[in-house]
Amino acid sequence: CASGKCLSKILCLHNKSYKCHAVHVGCGTRPRKRAKIVGGTDAQAGSWPWQVSLQMERYGHVCGASLVASRWLVSAAHCFQDSDAIKQIRRIILHSQYDQFTSDYDIALLELSAPVFFNELVQPVCIPASSHAFTSGTSCFVTGWGVLSEEGELATLLQEATVNIISHNTCNKMYDDAVTPRMLCAGNIQGGVDACQGDSGGPLVCLERGRRWFLAGIVSWGEGCARQNRPGVYTRVIKFTDWIHQQTKGQKSSLTTPTEKSPRIPIETAKSLDMLHISMVHRSGSHHSWVNRNYKKYIYIFFLFSFPQ
Repeated sequence: CASGKCLSKILCLHNKSYKCHAVHVGCGTRPRKRAKIVGGTDAQAGSWPWQVSLQMERYGHVCGASLVASRWLVSAAHCFQDSDAIKQIRRIILHSQYDQFTSDYDIALLELSAPVFFNELVQPVCIPASSHAFTSGTSCFVTGWGVLSEEGELATLLQEATVNIISHNTCNKMYDDAVTPRMLCAGNIQGGVDACQGDSGGPLVCLERGRRWFLAGIVSWGEGCARQNRPGVYTRVIKFTDWIHQQTKGQKSSLTTPTEKSPRIPIETAKSLDMLHISMVHRSGSHHSWVNRNYKKYIYIFFLFSFPQ
């Protein structure tokens, strides 16, 4: 997987100053109490309530995703270009202009077969208006279960790291004009902090006025991980706000305000949604448990819920 110069952040399975106007009310909130991504730290259980892990049978964690509505996830298109995952989730929509060679238009929507019930620890992230601008220097967070270094192992706990938005012109100079207008750069120019393999599709979120978190980017690609003058490159979500709404328009699970009448997943002990799993039952740590949910497909989808210690 390290044979190419620029790598997507998918986990390799084989050795080969503006006001942000929300377009989704009731989103982007985190629990009030909260205490690898390369250079990151362990995230407390439930601290990023829209973070999802996409996992495949036999391989485990492959990519990240973000919960944006009761039935919808947003991830990176390159996570599914050679995958059978479309059989495991009700529907996967890759952007029709996605280019696997340039990573342009690297976005996908996943429709769940059953809706998620929102509570304090299960919340969608806000989708920014297409007119919004995340200004250079803005401090944001990237989260995921990807490897902790370029040649390292997957994180066993969700990682979080602070990264700064880097201007398009500055990033393009570092990447020889490979960064399109539909891409966003974030990281540390000196290196040391970045998304890495296994973080693909996961969220880059920024806290805006009103204390809500907005999905600024989707982990897409970069040259290595956490290298100097090689920041992470993300899908720029504001370029796809209209596309997201067009694709979900008319669906019962379209981006609407969560209500108390939202359908409930029949798991009464669930406290927070941390992971989406399409593989075997697994347990991770003393305060995490896998809970099984059959989605009428030959492979199960599991949600990881967090319980108080």
